[in-house]
Amino acid sequence: MSFRNTAEAVGAWVEGWAVSRGAAEPAPAPWGFTVDVGLPQHVLRHVLTTADEATVRKITENATAPNVWLKAFVAPETLMPWLAPGWSLGSGPGFLMSAPLSASRTEVPAGYRLRVWSRAGVTRALVRTTDGAFAARGQIAVTGSTAVVDQVETDPGHRRRGLGRLVMATLADAGAAQGAGTGVLGATPQGRALYERIGWRVLAPLTSAVRGQDPVGT
Repeated sequence: MSFRNTAEAVGAWVEGWAVSRGAAEPAPAPWGFTVDVGLPQHVLRHVLTTADEATVRKITENATAPNVWLKAFVAPETLMPWLAPGWSLGSGPGFLMSAPLSASRTEVPAGYRLRVWSRAGVTRALVRTTDGAFAARGQIAVTGSTAVVDQVETDPGHRRRGLGRLVMATLADAGAAQGAGTGVLGATPQGRALYERIGWRVLAPLTSAVRGQDPVGT
């Protein structure tokens, strides 16, 4: 399947991300979803399927507790002026991306070992050196016909050796084997470069914002 629109892709991403991270079931709202994450630095997140200044302003004015996050599918320069005082952009620009999932064969490079396991609806791929050092990882959560690829990471000392491609192919295999035909993920600019080389395409910009601590004495 392919997504009919960005809102549909966002819904799939939110659902799969919550499974991947062990977060609460996303709660629908007129503007998108709220997800209780439950971490000290990421208490909950609001994900906007559509974003406009009035909606962002209302949400960020009402959310005054620290470490509440907001995800909007607009460029950082668009989101920044809409934020209420106490909010700031949480990271650099990001991208919502999608691709069809299909089984493929990718060889493990010499000097590395790949381990794959599944638990609680999430399949993880871990690449280590033959002496056991961490090299790369990633995970995928399948929710029906779609799946979310998440937390893909390659150690800086092991980049440009095909490990990111290996992890992505392994996760795509796992998703396809569980019946998912389409993958979706949130990418950094560095990740986007890898994903585009292996057939993923950008659906929308993805920008994060976070509520900070109030100044002492206020």
